[in-house]
Order: sequence, then C-alpha cells, then structure tokens
Amino acid sequence: MSWDAVADGAALVAVLLGALMNLTTGIGLVRLPDLFSRQHAGAKPQVLGVLLTLLGVGLALRDRSATVMLLVVAAFQLLTVPVSAHMVTRAGYRGYVENPDADPEP
Repeated sequence: MSWDAVADGAALVAVLLGALMNLTTGIGLVRLPDLFSRQHAGAKPQVLGVLLTLLGVGLALRDRSATVMLLVVAAFQLLTVPVSAHMVTRAGYRGYVENPDADPEP
C-alpha cells in the first residue's frame, strides 16, 4: 500500500464524516424547537464538519499552497463561528429575538 492510497482513503473518510456532521447540523436547525437549541446545533457540529471536510480536501490535494489556504479557512472558522453564535444567543436571551412558537400573552 502506498502513501497515495492511504491519503486518499483518509481523505474519503474525513470528507464523509464532515458531510455527516454538516447533515446533522442541518437536521438540528430544522427539528429543534427554540433559538438556544438551534444555536447549539448550528455551531458545534458545523465547525467540526467543516474542519473534517477541509482536512479531507487537504489530504486529497496534497499541495502546499492549497493546504496553507485551507488552514487559513479553518482558523477563520474557529475564530468566527463561536463568536457569532454567542452574539446571536445573547441577543435572543436579552429578548431582542421573539419566539414565534411562544404562546401570545393574554
């Protein structure tokens, strides 16, 4: 077995796991009832799914410049997704976002 075959197999596994995590994120965003649950489902598995997909693409390409670009994309994902999820959740907690499923007040 050569290095190319091992790298291609690992890339396939990483991309498939990343796609599964992103599918889980989409299902969670549709099925969960409130803002806080949706934010949790939208932030946590999405970052892992994107990182696994980027890892798989990096293993498949095996190019230094592409790998550097993928690392930059991964760094920005790790920096921006938790902050944006926190800010949206904080706005919802403070009451700036209305819950459409809530019962109207009498």
